[in-house]
Amino acid sequence: MRSIVALILACLALFAPSAYAGEVVYEVTITEEWVEAPASGRFVVAPPAALPATIATYGPFRVVDGHRAVLAGATDSRSPALFAAMLRDYPGIAVLDMVECPGTSDDWANLKLGRMIRAAGIATHVPAGGSVRSGGVELFLAGAQRQVDDGAEFAVHSWMDIYGRQAKDFAPDAPQNRAYTDYYREMGMTPEGARDFYEMTNSTPFAQAHWMDADEMRGWLARSEAAIAPARQQSDMPKLAYLDLAAASY
Repeated sequence: MRSIVALILACLALFAPSAYAGEVVYEVTITEEWVEAPASGRFVVAPPAALPATIATYGPFRVVDGHRAVLAGATDSRSPALFAAMLRDYPGIAVLDMVECPGTSDDWANLKLGRMIRAAGIATHVPAGGSVRSGGVELFLAGAQRQVDDGAEFAVHSWMDIYGRQAKDFAPDAPQNRAYTDYYREMGMTPEGARDFYEMTNSTPFAQAHWMDADEMRGWLARSEAAIAPARQQSDMPKLAYLDLAAASY
């Protein structure tokens, strides 16, 4: 879920191939991008991914048609504004296909984006071969309806702040931890489900990952039965790097 600090991930291979089961697909070649970490930049190679033909691009969001968009890439501080611009131009978008989602470089912006997805009533869908990791999992949970196809994968792990502190270093009811359990409850989890899901993610150290298949994620979704609370803004979220572990981390 939250992402990983620069120096550790610089030593890891960063490939997790995925595929999108669309009607018309094009093979996307390897691209490179700079992602700003809290204290330094980080060079990341994005893995190849088969994506549908798109008619417009808004950062990591790609519009397929008037009703469907694809998320392919990490989110950052600009993503909420880009998402709002996409909905302004294509207000009929109802489904977000999550194809290659390595995480986020700004957790507070990512949670804000999740609340925007929920407020817009957009469904999230992870197709066969889709890979949703780290902060991308929060965005998947934001879907007004959530669909997981067989062959989808997910990866979660503990967050770590710029001082090297992880979730376990704070009391369960500390603001740093409540930010996530409150969010999960807003996204539909029961209080117990939110607590258990959060504990599960943090049971894996930040430099590793717990990988889940479609069935395991569906099991967690079965806990999402609480009423949705009104979305609220957060203002003091740390900025964290994103998770993109090697396939060898399975």
